[in-house]
Amino acid sequence: MGNRLPSAASLGRFCQKLNRVKTLEDDLMETSLKRCLSTIDLTLLGVGGMVGSGLYVLTGTVAKEIAGPAVILSFLIAGVASLLAALCYAEFGARVPKTGSAYMFTYISVGEIWAFLIGWNVILEYMIGGAAVARAWSGYLDSMFDHKIKNFTETHVGSWNVKFLAHYPDFLAAGILLIATAFISFGVRVSSWLNHIFAAISMGIILFILIFGFILAEPKNWGPEFGGFAPFGFSGIMSGTATCFYAFVGFDVIAASSEEAKNPQKAVPIATAVSLGLATSVYFLVSTVLTLMVPWNTLVPDSALSDAFYRRGYSWAGFIVAAGSICAMNTVLLSNLFSLPRIVYAMAEDGLFFQVFSKLNPTTKVPVIGIIVFGILMALLALVFDLEALVQFLSIGTLLAYTFVAASIIVLRFQQDQMEFSQPTVHEASPIRHSGVPIKGENLVGEEMKEYESFSDKLQLVETDKKGKHRRETGHLKASFEPYLRFLSDFYPGEVVTIAVVALMVSCICLCSVLVFGSDQLHLPTWAFYMLLVIFLIGFLISLFLIWVHEQQRKTATFQVPLVPLIPALSILLNIYLMLKLNYMTWIRFSVWIVLGLIVYFGYGIWHSKENLREPKDHSVTARYVVFPSSSLEETVQQVQPHSQDTMGRAVIVDEESEKR
Repeated sequence: MGNRLPSAASLGRFCQKLNRVKTLEDDLMETSLKRCLSTIDLTLLGVGGMVGSGLYVLTGTVAKEIAGPAVILSFLIAGVASLLAALCYAEFGARVPKTGSAYMFTYISVGEIWAFLIGWNVILEYMIGGAAVARAWSGYLDSMFDHKIKNFTETHVGSWNVKFLAHYPDFLAAGILLIATAFISFGVRVSSWLNHIFAAISMGIILFILIFGFILAEPKNWGPEFGGFAPFGFSGIMSGTATCFYAFVGFDVIAASSEEAKNPQKAVPIATAVSLGLATSVYFLVSTVLTLMVPWNTLVPDSALSDAFYRRGYSWAGFIVAAGSICAMNTVLLSNLFSLPRIVYAMAEDGLFFQVFSKLNPTTKVPVIGIIVFGILMALLALVFDLEALVQFLSIGTLLAYTFVAASIIVLRFQQDQMEFSQPTVHEASPIRHSGVPIKGENLVGEEMKEYESFSDKLQLVETDKKGKHRRETGHLKASFEPYLRFLSDFYPGEVVTIAVVALMVSCICLCSVLVFGSDQLHLPTWAFYMLLVIFLIGFLISLFLIWVHEQQRKTATFQVPLVPLIPALSILLNIYLMLKLNYMTWIRFSVWIVLGLIVYFGYGIWHSKENLREPKDHSVTARYVVFPSSSLEETVQQVQPHSQDTMGRAVIVDEESEKR
């Protein structure tokens, strides 16, 4: 019975298989897709992805049911939190201009299973986002015709009374998704021009809303007669922030499109910053206008802006706003349908998802099968699900993706760049030796030998002492901290940082759990509440300090997030806090989706992964790299006994004494 249990070595190899990272090509600009998008194209894609149904539906929903007029603070905080995440996306999108967004970034820095789960959640994010926008689009169009479409459907088709499902099947929402799917399948140029047209109309109508809305504003609507500015208190503001994240999820369409950008190194950071700044300003100003025009507790969530103008006696203005909302929502529909098939394409290209989705149309160079299949799935979601349930479910996947991208930035920044040692000329610096020791007669006096191992196309330093250098290599302890933290010098480069990132995330989860649940659900006494806060805050700061005392990668030509690890750490903290503010049913649905994802990964992805196929089948020969202070690199090859084989592809070094025996 005991023999059937897996050995420790087998478990170790299995864990390594789950955490293997993606090998990047030498030429990151090489692609099967078509590079034709400019900075303006990417910026408008980002604006179109953010300023849509969130503006016309979410403002009214959050203001009436969650935060009151303080919805403007919810949008502001959500915008700041999104900016922290957007900076991380911008660095990755500029350094690794490949489609896949958060999935790709996690794969090249953290590991395969985590990348798959992030990609799996991003798929859900875009599907739900598209379905939610279609529901909002349908609701606004219906409001323009005095809800005749809804009444007709309920009378002639029927209605449902099931929680989380819509009251009636929305054939209009499903239909618009199918039409948008057809347009997206025509190619990236058609999608981009459609987005330009709808975005221009949308921005013009937003200016109309702001100018006319401020003319009709009544400050008394924020007064005590209606509960004041923040009737639901600070908790309501933060709960509203968690939901308002839905409004900003569109900025990652820029990173997802980086493989189709002409100059991603410059275009991705600029487009991300400009589009997010515009979107945050628009949400802040429009929510201010809305809650000043009419009392917040009388808003109609499904069509708040147009209804506000109708109630103030300007039906023509309400009609213009409703028409503008449809144009704005079209940009979000296009954004979601544009991004989703490309995430699926990236996963299928890596072998983690079904291979059929990696096929491109030879003429348009777009993943047409993914566009059609997921467009139909979006239409089915829009047909049967309730808008509010869709929106809440969307936020959790987005926040999780932001968290992993922020963690990936820290891990990658303190790792030696894998491209740094992958040039062919490095191996040509000296001849190949066929023994594990230097050739006799070579004078190595005064030279300190360094050893590297080959693993995932990376060379990792074994001995960490770098005496005589002013600046140490990436991932090593800074020289100034050597006398005080000498025990950290025994670890591999970047190993302490990786451990500290895990500790930082655990500290964030504990700290945020105390903040969110400590007083109400856990009923902690005051002294215990503050003691736990201090303990977990200290853990957070210590983790941050342990990361900071290590050397980062040198400044690169592409955009880099400033103040690393502080900004990514703050992003992780805020994202986890907002995730915990979502209701328990959202977490239950999310858990079910994760379980389904694990079934797909262990049933298909882990076996068909390209990284799995790259692993050498014959381990009778292994490479050994020796680096001398003169910076020359020698590759030595030696035989390895069968019992010493390592199925994960790690180089197994047999010491001299075992060879002599």
